[in-house]
Amino acid sequence: MVSDPTTNTSTLRIVPAREAPFADVASVFGTRGDPAGCWCQWYKLPRADFEKATRDELRDRLAGQLDAPGPGPGLLAYEGETPVGWCAIEPRPALARLPRSRIGAASPDDDFADGGVWAVSCFVIPREFRRRGVAASLAEAAVEHARRHGAHVLEAYAVDPTAREKVPAADLFPGTVSMYRSAGFTEVARPTPHRVVMQRRLDD
Repeated sequence: MVSDPTTNTSTLRIVPAREAPFADVASVFGTRGDPAGCWCQWYKLPRADFEKATRDELRDRLAGQLDAPGPGPGLLAYEGETPVGWCAIEPRPALARLPRSRIGAASPDDDFADGGVWAVSCFVIPREFRRRGVAASLAEAAVEHARRHGAHVLEAYAVDPTAREKVPAADLFPGTVSMYRSAGFTEVARPTPHRVVMQRRLDD
């Protein structure tokens, strides 16, 4: 039994990923495609270090982050006993490369050492579990998870698919504007027509 469940619904159970077996996390990331080549390390390593790291090294880094003390770097969704989705959420200072990215630099909260600002940076939903509302449920659970651990702002880096003629499914991993709006986020910056910084204030 997970000791700190974030949310339970009739169809999904969402828990802090550090409380789940790493094999369940690994089953969501899979062995092919972008998730298996990143393991949510893109924002955590200098570009040169990321590019020279092997998939196994990146995988081991995430495993180590999940084993470390604290709230952990993400949430895991289950349908029954089957892991069906991942959401990367943690204090923003953990994402060392974010301030140097165009989307991160656009944030109105420019103190990137402030551990009270948290960030949602990625969703991984295996193809067979998409279009079931898994990512939307994870986004809602992320709000309560961040609030429970003392965050005063939760930030996300959304994609606006309405601003482009066609957006490949692989490009939607940060989450969409409409999904975040449904979870109570508001737009605070738009560094490009289709990339949007969104925030949910948690200390209201």
